[in-house]
Amino acid sequence: MRSKRIGIIVIGLLALATSAVIVLKRFRSATSPPPAAVRETQAVGSVFRYEIVGEYPHDADAYTQGLIYLDGFLYESTGITGRSSLRKVRLETGEVIQQRAVNPRDFGEGLTEWRGGLVQLTPRRRGSAPIWHLRTFFEDARRHFGDNIGVTYDIASLEPRSSFMYPGEGWGLTHDDHRLIMGDGSSKLRFLDPETFAELGRLEVFDGDKPVENLNELEFVDGKIYANVLPQDRIAIIQPDTGQVAGWIDLAELKSRMPPLPTEPLHPVMNGIAYDAAGRRLFVTGKLWPKVFEIRVRLQ
Repeated sequence: MRSKRIGIIVIGLLALATSAVIVLKRFRSATSPPPAAVRETQAVGSVFRYEIVGEYPHDADAYTQGLIYLDGFLYESTGITGRSSLRKVRLETGEVIQQRAVNPRDFGEGLTEWRGGLVQLTPRRRGSAPIWHLRTFFEDARRHFGDNIGVTYDIASLEPRSSFMYPGEGWGLTHDDHRLIMGDGSSKLRFLDPETFAELGRLEVFDGDKPVENLNELEFVDGKIYANVLPQDRIAIIQPDTGQVAGWIDLAELKSRMPPLPTEPLHPVMNGIAYDAAGRRLFVTGKLWPKVFEIRVRLQ
């Protein structure tokens, strides 16, 4: 009887310690000034001009976290715990023609295609389980502070094929010819083996001598990495060999081509880059945006 009481006390103390760490991390996150807002006016890379080629409907309830273009369709990973999904979308109409829900405790994030399959990051956000659900609570904590999960899918059916583990956070996801490229919300990108998902190396992104924090959705376009930067309306064009920002695409004007976007309770920031390599078309959108824009960037 006594040993049982001791076991209960130990579990309770571990739960309290874990929750204290989570609360402290939340407090630090809430009280730290966002670095992106400071750096936005200090760009060193060129600002490239662009023109708007087309506008397409987009589900204004889609909290876009990952976006790709493949064989005439957009594939989209949407976020928010309890309503995250993987979708196949008709570009011209915005119609969702296939959809698969993500585990309701997980959060849909970055998305890419690799050799006939889709790869989606599905981290579990802290606090999705009450502290009194001890087993689930500790699983949430372990996944937040340690490993997280991603899922691979069959493109035709959107049926899950397998799952994989990766350390830390997972935000944006894309690939070059032989590696997956993943962001975690910092200034660093990670290169992963696309078969084993083992980490192959890291690349820190700089604009001049300043690290570019909050790297979000990613797309590999003509040998360069395009990255949304949270919470800005700009895309960084990154050299994959050096990590230097070769230039910026400032898309702030796109908001003027949409009705006023709500600011509460969610934030409709720019996030979503997809590239049609065959047609050399670039598409951009945002979380909760009612439109997808096709743009042509002038890199000269």
